[in-house]
Order: sequence, then C-alpha cells, then structure tokens
Amino acid sequence: MPETPVPSDCVFLARQLSKVYGTGPTAVHALRGVDLCILQGELVVLLGASGSGKSTLLNILGGLDSATSGTAQWTHHGRTHELTGASDAELTRYRREHVGFVFQFYNLIPSLTARENVALVTDLAQEPMTPEDALALVGLADRMDHFAAQLSGGEQQRVAIARAIAKRPQVLLCDEPTGALDCATGIVVLQAIEKVNRELGTTAVVITHNAPIADMADRVMRMADGRIVNIHANPHKVAAATLHW
Repeated sequence: MPETPVPSDCVFLARQLSKVYGTGPTAVHALRGVDLCILQGELVVLLGASGSGKSTLLNILGGLDSATSGTAQWTHHGRTHELTGASDAELTRYRREHVGFVFQFYNLIPSLTARENVALVTDLAQEPMTPEDALALVGLADRMDHFAAQLSGGEQQRVAIARAIAKRPQVLLCDEPTGALDCATGIVVLQAIEKVNRELGTTAVVITHNAPIADMADRVMRMADGRIVNIHANPHKVAAATLHW
C-alpha cells in the first residue's frame, strides 16, 4: 500500500513514532507507532486522558525527549530536519530558535517583573519581538512592571505565553496550559493562544484532557494508550471566548 503524500505545508511529520521507558516486564510503552502531520499555521488540540501519551509526543516534537524508534521531522523554510537522531546541540538550537513552550506551571522568576521575565528570552533570540509588544499581544500592556507574585494565575500564564512567543517561534507547544486555572481564567489564556495563532500565524499544539477545548481547534487528535485513535477537523471551530467546561 503506497504511503499517503506529505502535504507541502507539513511542519511536523511523525512515522511509527514509539517511546519506551525502562526495559523488561516493567517497561512503559508511552507511544506506540504514532503517525501524524501537523500543518503550518494550524491550531491542533491533542486530547486524551492522563497517561495516553500526549506529553511524551509533545516533548519529542519539541526536542525535549527522544524517540525509541520511528522518525520525527520538522520543516522550516522548505528544509526538512530530522528530530530523531539529532545531536543534543542540534536539539538545543532547535528549541532555542524555533519552539515556544507553555506548561501547566508558569515557571516565572518571582524576583523579576513580567517585562523582565520576557526579556530573558528576547535577549537571546535572533529577531525577537520587544517584551512590551509580546505582553501587549496577550493583553498585559498595563501589567508589565508587576512582579510575578503581584499577578493572578491567569496573568502569570499569559506572561509565560508572551515569553514563549517573544522569540517569534515557528511553533508554540502548550502542555495543559489551563490545567491550574478555573474555567473563566483558562478561557482568557486560550484566547491569548488563539490570538498568537491567528495574528502571527504560529503553529500551535495544545494538550488538554478537557474535551470542550477541542472545539477551538482546526483539528483534534485524540490519544489513548500511546496511540492516536482519531483525527478530525472541526468544520466550524468556535472562538475560545465561547468555551465552557
């Protein structure tokens, strides 16, 4: 059976991607032969229960972890780069220059202001946004000189998003970005991700176990037991502001 042609705008391509932690009878199969293609500019939601393999998959795509077998590639300006088999130095450069990460916990430095937290990234990037522009994009223009402890959880998460996107990454990878937040605050955070995806054209992948969040995606990939068990496109994706869980 011939392989399906790869779309020209495919940013991430994985074929038979597997990840096993440990050996022998206690080995944990976190990924079991995952195939996927994520397109430039898409907003994709990875949906699934805890332990389904979502974070492992995201960490391999983001260059934070390595696969046991299979292949993962990313494409930038028409050039395809192998993630599987890349050296530590290559992965470090990839993460620094091309990937923005947002996690459930904000990882801000409490002794720095919002502006200074974002500047930590912009000082290292090649063609960054200004911290002020990045914070304005996520709705925090009036809070940029507040310290982390003076910000609410939702505001801290939006600073984390500003920090992630200030280096103008090709992709934004978000692992349970609303996991520590209530619904109303989580929606504000999702609106920030939605805006980055729409206005900057940044490919965004959002992990969640909250099924309603899938409604804001271009495509939804549902995972279970280390596999992608279903992929569907939303014919009518909805605005984050209308979500509820």
